[in-house]
Amino acid sequence: MNIERDIREAVTKYSDMLYKICLVILCNEQDVQDAIQDTFCKYLEKKPDFRDEEHEKAWLIKVATNNCRDMIRFRVRHPKISIDEVENILVAPEQRETLKELLELPVKHKTVIYLHYVEGYPIKEIADILGITESAVKSRLLRGRKQMRDMVRMEGGI
Repeated sequence: MNIERDIREAVTKYSDMLYKICLVILCNEQDVQDAIQDTFCKYLEKKPDFRDEEHEKAWLIKVATNNCRDMIRFRVRHPKISIDEVENILVAPEQRETLKELLELPVKHKTVIYLHYVEGYPIKEIADILGITESAVKSRLLRGRKQMRDMVRMEGGI
């Protein structure tokens, strides 16, 4: 049994069918792709021995639908909120532009800026929390503030 050949054949033969099944269940393109990828990953991990093509097809359908069900359960347990809702919860109306600019920064900059200016952590504690040096925190704060100033200038046409 050549698993690489088997997986290639299964992907070619069943991807379209699994895509349609998952799309009906999930109604979300990215989640569908994740579910199908997880299905074929499990195929590689388990290396199941099938009696025939119908057994293989049934197994793939069962795994894909279970993946979809798990994704739906995760969505219910961990609901997403929109960026507009985040803005309404986190900041006063006059601070919304600043939040949008903050969210556009690279993760390492927005993390230190958020911890310092919003949560009020001193530089030393931020360094301890993130496992970086105090000078790295200072540097990220400086770069993040500069990027935010540059964004304001670009938006204002200055």
